[in-house]
Amino acid sequence: MTDTSTLPLDPAALKPLADAVRALSMDAVEAAGSGHPGMPMGMADAAAVLWTRHMKYDPADPDWPDRDRFVLSAGHGSMLIYSILHLIGVDGVSMDELSNFRQLGSKTAGHPEYGHCPGVETTTGPLGQGVSTAVGMALAERMLNAQYGDDLVDHHTWVVASDGDLQEGISQEAIALAGHLKLNRLIVLWDDNSISIDGSTDLSDTVDHCARFESAGWRTLSVDGHDAAAVDAALSEAKSSDRPVLIACKTTIGFGAPTKAGTAGSHGAPLGADEIAGAREALGWRHDPFVIPNAVYDGWRGAMTKGADARAAWERRLQASEHLEPFIAQLSGEPPLAALQALKAHIKAMTAEAPALATRASSGKAIDAFAAAYPGLVGGSADLTGSNNTKAKVHTAVSAPDYAGGYIHYGVREHGMAAAMNGMALHGGVRPYSGTFLVFSDYCRPAIRLSALMNQPVIYVFTHDSIGLGEDGPTHQPVEHLAALRAIPNLAVIRPADAVEAAEAWLTALERTDGPTALILSRQKVPALRTVEAPVNMSARGAYVLSDAEGAAQITLIGTGTELHLAIEAQAQLKQKGVAARVVSCPSLETFLAQDAAYIDGVLDPALPVVAVEAAARWGWDALIGRKGGFVGMRGFGASAPAPALYQHFGVTAEAVVEEALKRV
Repeated sequence: MTDTSTLPLDPAALKPLADAVRALSMDAVEAAGSGHPGMPMGMADAAAVLWTRHMKYDPADPDWPDRDRFVLSAGHGSMLIYSILHLIGVDGVSMDELSNFRQLGSKTAGHPEYGHCPGVETTTGPLGQGVSTAVGMALAERMLNAQYGDDLVDHHTWVVASDGDLQEGISQEAIALAGHLKLNRLIVLWDDNSISIDGSTDLSDTVDHCARFESAGWRTLSVDGHDAAAVDAALSEAKSSDRPVLIACKTTIGFGAPTKAGTAGSHGAPLGADEIAGAREALGWRHDPFVIPNAVYDGWRGAMTKGADARAAWERRLQASEHLEPFIAQLSGEPPLAALQALKAHIKAMTAEAPALATRASSGKAIDAFAAAYPGLVGGSADLTGSNNTKAKVHTAVSAPDYAGGYIHYGVREHGMAAAMNGMALHGGVRPYSGTFLVFSDYCRPAIRLSALMNQPVIYVFTHDSIGLGEDGPTHQPVEHLAALRAIPNLAVIRPADAVEAAEAWLTALERTDGPTALILSRQKVPALRTVEAPVNMSARGAYVLSDAEGAAQITLIGTGTELHLAIEAQAQLKQKGVAARVVSCPSLETFLAQDAAYIDGVLDPALPVVAVEAAARWGWDALIGRKGGFVGMRGFGASAPAPALYQHFGVTAEAVVEEALKRV
């Protein structure tokens, strides 16, 4: 295999390769009538050097596990990656797809979408997410390398980031974590064009970003982003660093455009026919829109042969490796059978023992039950390990240069933590979960949304889930957060009621490989409610009958989490008043609503009135209980006091459930 980065660089040969990216970008945006031509035109030179001389990538197999990852954090400039994927010959990224940029049904969406366009490693567009997700990818690479060695895992993660990416607060969380962990396989090319939508970046930002990165433990380099030789030298130097690297590439946005280059006018709108004609003239690009000469295709695709050679050599090493079977199994993304069996045995044990525990403690016990049987399981917390109960006994902390552990101390960086978990899941080979307080899910929300959009099996452990956390008061007491999380499409939100349901929640989360799961857990102890062994995971379908009425039911009581026992208490009180009530546990509202009508009606008799109890806002519950259904919960923020006093003060009690029930029978 020839390492093209060591061959003499010919800037004249690279120029038409870069200009092809510029032409395709401005033509696609023009055809779409919207988009961002400026960034890809400005970064085309640096990208051409990176892809043709440094990227370890085989277009014939864009999912090859040991490929270099490329993250376009500046996702608005999506035509940069689409153009390159087409030019190097990735199957499915045709010229027709480029000419249908931003159109319904095309693979070339306005911002790059993982799973939608071949070769796109992560969904980007919300600024700051890409560079933060890339930290997770780079961390997963180092952790798998510690497990399997250089023969099987040895690659870089490359990022193109914009000024806006670096202004977003999440970028500080991400670069601080990457610098602390010395993720030297992470290299960020900053498109330092000094232009934002409003105009020059100095309207709002005068930060010395190189100094900021250096203070976080990064190495920084600065180059003229249009000088191919300088970019090439910087990329070579970066690959030998013992720290993550930022390369500040000083570029001209909209490079080649006669009047709009270097201005905000080229950022987020088509250049216009006259400007494009002028750019073609300035660049010496004599070809019609969406026409690429064979010589340009040959230049791009010829440079990719090194990646094909690297993949073939890697496959030979894999087949000869003693780690072949466990490596393939770990990369499959499926939970190990042994881990699932261990968790099922734990469920059986919890049913028999019937412990009264906080569900966060029950979650910790469940993790300990299966963690040893789950290679690639990676836990963590945003500086709340002891509160979240997320550290398995078998796990040790990941640190630099020892990446062999299974637990990450993220620090107080909830947003960066969530994005990094996305990156780890996307990379493959690891299954990330991590914790913080439920109220701080707001800090994670943009990354959680991307987990769901990308169908990534990330597990979020959110503890201290209600006024039940007590004295810390309303700043820390979630009220609206359950409704907000339940509103995210494809996010499974599970709020277990006792040790058995907590273990079932983990089983459901582990078996779910097509989307994220949020486990909602309590600070306070709850009584054991599931004391009879069940033949299946009762929580898996979202809701089930926990305690049926004696005789014909007159009303259904629904509870979740720490309030389920209130429904059980209310059932007993109603019985004394001659009212027969059925109690339904509903650990996952949206999962239950997705079941077939026969199952839903079997759990919730549509002829019966319903009362639900949950120490949270009512929003979302009307889909289940109806506008006339009763609800016992929170109508505003909480307060600072011991938990029992708060439940009484806010009327979240069994007596309140009884009162609502009696109004309806």
